[in-house]
Amino acid sequence: MLMKQIPLCAAALIAALLVEVTILARLHLPGAVPDLVLVVVVGLALVYGPRAGCLLGFCGGLLVDLAPPSDHAAGRYALVLTVVGYAVGLIRREAGQLRSALGGLLAVAAATVCGTLLFAVVGQITGDNGTGHLPLSELTITALIYNVLMAPFVVPAVMALARRTVSDPVARTLGGSAESAGAGGGGGPAAASGFAMPRIRAPRSGARLGRRGGSVKLKGGYRR
Repeated sequence: MLMKQIPLCAAALIAALLVEVTILARLHLPGAVPDLVLVVVVGLALVYGPRAGCLLGFCGGLLVDLAPPSDHAAGRYALVLTVVGYAVGLIRREAGQLRSALGGLLAVAAATVCGTLLFAVVGQITGDNGTGHLPLSELTITALIYNVLMAPFVVPAVMALARRTVSDPVARTLGGSAESAGAGGGGGPAAASGFAMPRIRAPRSGARLGRRGGSVKLKGGYRR
């Protein structure tokens, strides 16, 4: 990650945590608490890729583990979001852009279901019964509904801000396309730099060169 990306990521994760703890948790919605931190991690991972998504997932999950009123062991949700951030980063599109809003919704939905199940599995393995007062099915369904409802508003905004910190994504995409065209068409260095070599048209079949008075001068000085 670049230095100019760190402040944006830190601000996004902290703001998501504050909104989740001070507003969403106090709404007392049935079932799970809307997981705004997970939605933000998904949006950032879709732009920055798997390695940054892994790191951001760990940091965001650790913030959730340490923020009150957390009732589970520290590090449990950090592990979950680390895996989620890495997995979501693997489906990143070129220049951090999605073809449609449905891609963001599906990414959030898959991350929510897998994250909830992984959180329960880790709790069973470690013997941590935090948030065990709700049935797993109810916890998964309600978390899925809340996160998917937030996704159309949060994911595009987070991705738009994150793309601003990526160094010239448009030029990078055009350069990659030019390199691919140069490699596939034998364009050489000029094609790889983004400039297409002009094509030289071959003379038409049957065309005669050097016509003078209805005859063509051939090699050796003879005429036909």
